[in-house]
Order: sequence, then C-alpha cells, then structure tokens
Amino acid sequence: MGIPQPAFYIFKCEQSAPPGMPKPSCVSQNNPESQQLFQYLAQKLMQEGIMGTVQPIRTSCLNRCQLGPVMLVEPGHVMYAGLTKEKIDRIISEHIIGGKVVEEYVIDNEYWDEPISPADFKKQMGM
Repeated sequence: MGIPQPAFYIFKCEQSAPPGMPKPSCVSQNNPESQQLFQYLAQKLMQEGIMGTVQPIRTSCLNRCQLGPVMLVEPGHVMYAGLTKEKIDRIISEHIIGGKVVEEYVIDNEYWDEPISPADFKKQMGM
C-alpha cells in the first residue's frame, strides 16, 4: 500500500500589498493577526494530529483581495473570507474534521460563483 494522498488541500493566500498601496491584501501591515494566520493554520493542523492528511499551502493572490484574508479548501472549491484565528478553529473542527462547510464564513456568491469551463469562458469572451 502506498502513502495516501491528502484528503484536503488548504490554499492560504499570503499576498501582501506594499506599504502605502490602497489595494487591500490578505496579509496586511495594518492587521498583525493576518501575518500570523498561515502559521496558526499549520500549528492547529499539527495539534489536531491531521497534518498528514491535510496539506496547507502558501499561495499568492487568489483575486479576492477586498474580502481577505481568504483561503481555498479543496476538494469542493470552498473559499473562506475574512479569516481570523477563531474562524480557522471552526473551519478545521467543523469542515475539515466534521465534514460540514461553515457556511457563514464562505465568500458570497457575488464574488465566487460557479466555475466556468475554459471552453465556455473563451466563448463568453468572444474568442
């Protein structure tokens, strides 16, 4: 038997806008907690003893900057917005371990609607 693949991948945006930039970012100089969230996520997964089946991944921009900090949980294309340590605790216990998406933290459909295939996207763009 081989080494099992992870059951979940958690893509945590670590994009930081340069100081003085008006655009919001997921890691902000104005929000010290935002600078600690990836480390907190990884430590929480280790404390729960599930790091072997849940892979946290630092990523750059996920293009939802105005709603950050954000992270994407796969499988499922579940985007969580406005993250805090307390929200990460609930997401791990209820979604990752418990199997139930924490709906109140999920990004609004206005910003994260159903996926569109590359072929359909090209048609929509008139290509």
